[in-house]
Amino acid sequence: MISAFVKGIDQLSDKATRKYLWFSILAALVTFALLWTVIGWLLRETAISEIGWLEDVIDFLGAAATLVLTVFLFPATVSGVIGLFLDQIADCVERRHYPALPPANGQSVGEAIVMSAKFLGVLIVLNILMLPFLFLGPLFPFVFYLVNGYLLGREYFELVASRRLSQNDVTALRKARQGSVLMVGVVIAFTLTIPLVNLLMPVVATSAMVHLFEKWRPSGTGGAPAKA
Repeated sequence: MISAFVKGIDQLSDKATRKYLWFSILAALVTFALLWTVIGWLLRETAISEIGWLEDVIDFLGAAATLVLTVFLFPATVSGVIGLFLDQIADCVERRHYPALPPANGQSVGEAIVMSAKFLGVLIVLNILMLPFLFLGPLFPFVFYLVNGYLLGREYFELVASRRLSQNDVTALRKARQGSVLMVGVVIAFTLTIPLVNLLMPVVATSAMVHLFEKWRPSGTGGAPAKA
């Protein structure tokens, strides 16, 4: 797994990959800013209490909640956005490391939008539902990273694997490697909460998952992988 992420980091030096890196960073920042702005506006324009000082307290707590919620939703947001560019990023990785592979079954723009929106929706809903776990104190990070790790690992794996395997084969391989997929997902979830690093991580994670998929999949399925 470590070598896959090292290759993923090295993939950022690829000129073709950097184009999609900038696309994903820009889209993630715009989405993040819009989320922050809309929630902040709603808090300012909604009067919850007629008592001035109490309203100030509520507004302060609301701003803090906005920050917390935005940070929590960033992994979901940026990973949903990266789904729009996953095929192109995976193609860049394969051209560089697996040139003997036949063309993959890429998604159409419509399919990419639908899958990314579905994935984003599930992650956002589950992260919102997890907010009450904040009261668990030090246990909350374990819940947060475990749930997001499972979802992110599964989603990144299935998006990459479905380019070369049937859905039944994707599911079977994921179940056979479920421990490793979860571990990779937890790493992705953790790094997506580190400022600045989280802007690069979606591309690194996609690249790493391509390498892991080529290592895990049975030989002869989807075309024999070339030696990396």
